[in-house]
Amino acid sequence: MDVIICGSGPAGIQAALYIKRANLEVMVIGKDGGSLSRTDKVANYFGVPTMSGPELLAIGHQQLKDLNIPLIQEEITGLHMELEGFSIITDKNTYTSKSVILATGSPRMTTKLKGVKEFEGKGVSYCAICDAFFHRNKNVAVLGHGEYAAHEATELVNVAKQVTVYTNGLQATGHFDPRVIMNTAKLKSVNGSEKVESIELEDGTLEQVSGVFVAFGSASSVDLAVTLGVEVSGNKIVVSDSMETNVPGLFAAGDCTPGLMQISKAVGDGCVAGLQAITYLRKLG
Repeated sequence: MDVIICGSGPAGIQAALYIKRANLEVMVIGKDGGSLSRTDKVANYFGVPTMSGPELLAIGHQQLKDLNIPLIQEEITGLHMELEGFSIITDKNTYTSKSVILATGSPRMTTKLKGVKEFEGKGVSYCAICDAFFHRNKNVAVLGHGEYAAHEATELVNVAKQVTVYTNGLQATGHFDPRVIMNTAKLKSVNGSEKVESIELEDGTLEQVSGVFVAFGSASSVDLAVTLGVEVSGNKIVVSDSMETNVPGLFAAGDCTPGLMQISKAVGDGCVAGLQAITYLRKLG
């Protein structure tokens, strides 16, 4: 595969249309259309009468179908560099490509759990593959209940002494490694002095941990990017005017990049990212 696009919203679809018309192989992976799929009305987009977000998204998906561009509706849980490109891990499969465009939309879900914000960088992490080494042979916690949490727990289980997933009262929906301990209790806080030392449950129980990995919801573009050492600023991916990241062959577009969070901006980003990916691949030969 020449290009895999992570995200099936406006930015991702627009990029795919350009890439396919350049006679390159492209695939779009996304479980849903992001924020557009939850938009009640779109009334300020050029050339389009007022319609709902899902209606506009359906038109885009039909455009993919008309060009025989595969739309894989799976949840992306990981992104890795390979000798000749990248591999994208979903809840069901692994795919490889020469280039990737990240377009999964707005930033990760976080939590208002007491202590999480205070201990960011002091034991609270959003990237297991980045920080697992710091917790080797120690007890760690993963906050979440879905496939993304399962992926993060799997990254940790071969390094940490014990990995416990706290679902905060929610039913686990991910496919978790049998070595992972599941705890459905509701949480009260993350505690410590200079760094994370424990998690407190709602019933007052203290669980000793050295690290807390936040993995609610699905992996965002930022979550995927940081595993490859991509430069980020806050909750956005840093890109050039050509939507290039600091990793060759990896581009980003839409709400995961700085600027307005608007459909028109996302489509423009997707256009630029798609054209730049074409240029990159042609230089590869």
